[in-house]
Amino acid sequence: MKKALLVLLSSVAAAPAAVANDTMAELKAGGLVYVQTTDVSMESEDLFISPEKVTVDYVFRNGSDKDVESYVAFPMPDLTAGPDANVAIGDAQSDNFLGFTVTQDGEEITPDLQQRVYATGLDMTDEVTARGIPLLPFSDATYAALEKLPPEVLSDWTARGLIFDDAYDAGKGWEHHPMPLWTLKSAYWWKTTFPAGKEVRVHHEYKPGVGGTAGLSFIQEGKPGYSYDEYVKKYCMDDGFVKTATKLERAASDQSGPYYMESWVSYVLTTGANWGGAIKHFKLTVDKGSPKNYISFCGEGVKKVGPTTFEMTAEDFYPQKDLDFLLLVPSE
Repeated sequence: MKKALLVLLSSVAAAPAAVANDTMAELKAGGLVYVQTTDVSMESEDLFISPEKVTVDYVFRNGSDKDVESYVAFPMPDLTAGPDANVAIGDAQSDNFLGFTVTQDGEEITPDLQQRVYATGLDMTDEVTARGIPLLPFSDATYAALEKLPPEVLSDWTARGLIFDDAYDAGKGWEHHPMPLWTLKSAYWWKTTFPAGKEVRVHHEYKPGVGGTAGLSFIQEGKPGYSYDEYVKKYCMDDGFVKTATKLERAASDQSGPYYMESWVSYVLTTGANWGGAIKHFKLTVDKGSPKNYISFCGEGVKKVGPTTFEMTAEDFYPQKDLDFLLLVPSE
């Protein structure tokens, strides 16, 4: 049975209210993906997750009597642009928008980057690159390059679902600006060797794309909100967590307490199932960031090990579900 984890903390000074529909989607990243092989097992995975950083330390072992060569990939989250797009991006101007880095046996690896652009389900990468348009849909360089396209190309790309016309009046008459409508799929990859009978240690880290919303969506005016049932299942909220959130919302309404907002962090854990057998030793450490925050997530045997940190361990662990974390964070 999965248990909810609840952390109840002291209040801070009241903060002003924010717009209730001010929502930003989190970017769902995870661990490394390897070509499936029964010769290489995952001896251990040590996973650390916080709103500021995700780090993963793997130990792999090639149990066969021959070297195994394999391709390794880190799938970046998809970026989908559009008039309603609002996602958490660490660096919208960089292809490495999560700041991903990786080392193997202590040596830094410079991976290759594969990027593909899709619109209406079709691969249109060649079309975009042929016009000299950067593929990152939210970068200033991409916006500037689209402005220079000739009218006939803009018309064709609009019809093909690659761009849309962002039309508005900012007080000087109507303006029209071409904006990306495509989805960018990207992955870092490299080729590596697992020596026969030896262990290989891999470390990678990145800054997660933390989503969230102003206010609390699952509690509204002291009653379950529109997302309540989904949150109970996704974050394993228990009665204590819900009661506390209700008190926080009430205190914010009468300005007797701080205004709390939601933050969401996700981790794609199921990529760790691509191995010969289970993960022999699995450790998860979660840092909620601040003693003023509240957190709820699903886990078995979770223990508090520090003022802001929690730990879960498992033996012969086979990932069946990704990890989702709900944090209640005071606005300061």
